[in-house]
Amino acid sequence: MSIRSIKENIVEDTFTEAVETSGRSLIQSAMLRFYRNKAAMLSLIVLCLLILAAIFGPYFVPFNYEDPDWSAFRAPPSFESGHYFGTDQNGRDLLARTLYGTRVSLTVAFVATLVSVLIGVSYGAIAGYLGGRVDQALMRFVDIMYALPYILFVILLMVIFGRNVFLLFAAIGALEWLTMARIVRGQTLSLKEREFIEAARATGLSTPAIIFRHIVPNLAGPVVIYAALTIPEIVATESFLSYLGFGIQEPLTSLGTLIAEGADVMEVLPWLLFFPAAFLVTLLISLLFVGDGLRDAFDSKERKR
Repeated sequence: MSIRSIKENIVEDTFTEAVETSGRSLIQSAMLRFYRNKAAMLSLIVLCLLILAAIFGPYFVPFNYEDPDWSAFRAPPSFESGHYFGTDQNGRDLLARTLYGTRVSLTVAFVATLVSVLIGVSYGAIAGYLGGRVDQALMRFVDIMYALPYILFVILLMVIFGRNVFLLFAAIGALEWLTMARIVRGQTLSLKEREFIEAARATGLSTPAIIFRHIVPNLAGPVVIYAALTIPEIVATESFLSYLGFGIQEPLTSLGTLIAEGADVMEVLPWLLFFPAAFLVTLLISLLFVGDGLRDAFDSKERKR
């Protein structure tokens, strides 16, 4: 490395440190560290491309995800026929079904994650701030919920909501809030002893106002990290449930449903398994790297470096 490049690196590091210590907020500093993480940024780009493909891709594919092409049953991937991912046993274009399935899987994941974040943050912040017997009672309920089998809840929710998949996975999101509640509760226990909370109490603010105007906004770091790591977990859960037949059903499709269909015929029609599985693996890896990047960006140890 040349002397000039060493000087440039020193100047850049000095400037960055000066900026971070001259009034830059926690979120801005975390985003700067996230931007430096090449693996996380690359994963974010891949994730954005997958989301854009899932949203707009089906409009550019000449075939519908549920309408068969009567001239191409079990057709392998081909540029001549226009079926770039091939077709399934019913003549439906696999590219259109994969893009639509990715859209459904992501929609389910975001809905479930949003529900889990809303419930977990509210529950954990209330339990941590009130403390005492209220905290003990609320957290014992969380422990009981942890002990119950997850698949039993899924079956019960299917009985209650039927085949309304979005309500089903919104309800599943209502079961994913347990870990979020524990994380938020632990952070709240330390936050409520800070000076600005004491000042808020001294001004006469009510308990709900202190919780949702002062406690919750200062939990942005842990909430963002856990939400980013919850999305791939929900995607994997949806795929697993669809594989078992408890998730997305016809005429809708998802990555888990496509993988389940492809697994049955992978020896004779391998493309039916390969392309949906490749999309799912790429999606999960991208989400995990983005989540890890956010965790490192908000980590207090990283802030000291």
